Amino acid sequence: MEKTAIFAGGCFWCMVKPFDEQPGIKQVVSGYTGGHVANPTYEQVCSHTTGHTEAVEIHYDPAIVSYADLVEIYWRQTDPTDAMGQFQDRGDSYRPVIFVQNEEERQIATASKQKLAESGRFSDPIVTQIEDAKPFYPAEDYHQNFYRKNPLRYQMEEMGGREKFIQDQWK
Repeated sequence: MEKTAIFAGGCFWCMVKPFDEQPGIKQVVSGYTGGHVANPTYEQVCSHTTGHTEAVEIHYDPAIVSYADLVEIYWRQTDPTDAMGQFQDRGDSYRPVIFVQNEEERQIATASKQKLAESGRFSDPIVTQIEDAKPFYPAEDYHQNFYRKNPLRYQMEEMGGREKFIQDQWK
């Protein structure tokens, strides 16, 4: 039985590969969620008028990878102390959010966030939000599997601070 999880951590291009490479992941879809416009376009989301956040919807096999495992992978792709975006991507459409679909996911995400806060890994507060999932709209086809389709552009995006942050904070 396949399940889904939704995470926002800045540019959705940069959030696909870390999940896509894990056992038990069936598909990672780039898209938009949390806004008030149905089926928004990339241009609309970039205008910061729809309320959407760039996110990834992860389709996974819970017999192979758990939701708790996915949350742990998520933390290691983001700066959980930056509420105003991620790395070079600034604004609400890039804010870090764990979108939960039920009470079990909320409990797992909340406990994981608390554990991270208490770990002392970060001196600043953990500001990643945990919010109820809203409708998820897949992004245009050219955004899907971007790291595979446009490896050079993807590498340039990663050099915007994410890769160095992950090396400094998580390795």
